[in-house]
Amino acid sequence: MQFNPRKWLGLFALATGSLLSGRVALAAEFPLPAAGSNMVGQLHVVLARQQDTLLDIARHYDVGYNEIREANPGVDPWLPGKGTRVLVPAQYILPPPPWQGIVIDIPARRLYYFPVGKKVVYTYPIGIFRPKWPDPLGTTRIIAKVKDPSWTVPKNIQEEHAKAGEPIPAYFAPGPDNPMGELALETGWSQIYIHGTNKPWGVGMRVSHGCFHVYPENEVQLFKMVKVGTPVRSIDEPYLVGSNGDGHLYLQAFTPIEAYKSDLSPQQRAVNAIVQYQKGMSTAVVVNWQRVIDLVQKPNTVPTGIDVSAPSLTQVISALPAQPYAFAPYGDNANQATPPPSATPVPEQQ
Repeated sequence: MQFNPRKWLGLFALATGSLLSGRVALAAEFPLPAAGSNMVGQLHVVLARQQDTLLDIARHYDVGYNEIREANPGVDPWLPGKGTRVLVPAQYILPPPPWQGIVIDIPARRLYYFPVGKKVVYTYPIGIFRPKWPDPLGTTRIIAKVKDPSWTVPKNIQEEHAKAGEPIPAYFAPGPDNPMGELALETGWSQIYIHGTNKPWGVGMRVSHGCFHVYPENEVQLFKMVKVGTPVRSIDEPYLVGSNGDGHLYLQAFTPIEAYKSDLSPQQRAVNAIVQYQKGMSTAVVVNWQRVIDLVQKPNTVPTGIDVSAPSLTQVISALPAQPYAFAPYGDNANQATPPPSATPVPEQQ
């Protein structure tokens, strides 16, 4: 499956095609994969400059902090360094069917939206709950769309922040300083929203008290597309198994969430996912179980070939051409729900 993201320019699209100052992330819209495949997207390698951070690179390619960090072990997220090869893990194994409405895979920290009547999927990184504030698993629906939400902070959240020495107001008025951002989709779960955030660098982290945080520009797109009544399904799937038509079997491994107790070990959960997926394959493959064990022990968020004939991830990455990353860092104005203008290349700082 070829990577086919569209740069979403939103209100800033220009008939002339000229670029404005600023930047916008690559919106992750993909055609649904062909029969026998459940993977979309493509891996990239970019060359960092002195002023770049992994967080800026992640946001530009619509991936979260957890994904960019775990795909680049040993790389400083704030100072990757001039000339460092950065792997952008913009390839995804889709969650188990049904592919309807909104599907949230909490361990993957990723949301998928399957619009009715269209053979496409939109996928966005999300920030999820901090420890001791688990999100519910199961199904619900979008029950409201809220522009410029206010937030009355529950007392238990106020108390938690006070104990941590970080007191917060009891009420946040609508506006760019509101932790809920400027647009929100309310789910049928009590007090749980899919919303933007005034701290987009937390996308991909465990930062919320139950809500799902998305980049502000992604919330704009979701808010326009998603209707009240859209089904929502949240799942606990740390091990996604798939294929993309190249004859190999892939495993995308994430760190399991401790709040969701399982009677099975992480290794057994991965084995079960692989065996279950193989039941639907037309051609049998021999699994490299040592590679599976390695991925379970050190999840890297990257779809990795796990059959005995698949190249190692190191070989795959080494074969990818490195493209210079030449975009300006995100500024404070990019925290607002109004999407920033399209990305503009900037010279490297000396």
